[in-house]
Amino acid sequence: MTRSFQNGTTGQYLSECRSGSYFAAAPKLLLLIDVGERTLAMAQRVVHHVTQVLAPSCVPLFLTDGFKEYMTTLLTHYGQWRQSERRYAQGPAPKPRWMPWPELLYAQVIKTVRRRRLVRVTHRVVFGTFERITQVLAGCGWHINTAFVERVNLSIRQHVAAVGRRVMTRCKHEAGLRQQLVLYQVYYNFCLPHASLRLPLPQPEPTHGHGSAKRWQPRTPAMATGLTDHIWTLREVLLFRVPPWPQPAEG
Repeated sequence: MTRSFQNGTTGQYLSECRSGSYFAAAPKLLLLIDVGERTLAMAQRVVHHVTQVLAPSCVPLFLTDGFKEYMTTLLTHYGQWRQSERRYAQGPAPKPRWMPWPELLYAQVIKTVRRRRLVRVTHRVVFGTFERITQVLAGCGWHINTAFVERVNLSIRQHVAAVGRRVMTRCKHEAGLRQQLVLYQVYYNFCLPHASLRLPLPQPEPTHGHGSAKRWQPRTPAMATGLTDHIWTLREVLLFRVPPWPQPAEG
């Protein structure tokens, strides 16, 4: 059984993929992988989870494809009631309207495909201004695109056989697929070093063999965000004892 999936991340810059994954391009941290049909309910679950792990005052830049339900979802979580100004001295007062926060920035990447070939890519600014979005991305040398999260989706398909394309290793139940994706999420964040996150060493370190000296310190997304100080092994992940969730006090 194969279903569409979504993944997610945190940071100042957030990108979101076609099937529903959130990914923070700066620390490369994968926040969430969801399974199910691509609907408004799924988009609400993913964005709600992302807002829960972000700081209350953090409003990241969102980049997605042209799925229209994301606009509704972002407006739900990053909106407020506003009273419009009266235009005329007489007549009824205008009704309050639900409007996005002024700091909310959201743009879409619209891809036009004909006969299975990509023929055009356009950008649509939904919330904010094109100048403001360009200014935020220019600080990292980026532009409006969803390439980061699309690359993460490719990594997921390469590591989790059940979500690969044209494969025979399908899951019998959705619960089994969710378990595989959760395990990969932990592996991606804590065990898999990312080349763009590595740091130069103050001094090259000699290796045990006859190769060149070590010049870079590899880092995982969890290390880049300060969640851990070392690269975890898969054995360390499987033997880690997760603390129990806080239980409500009995009355």
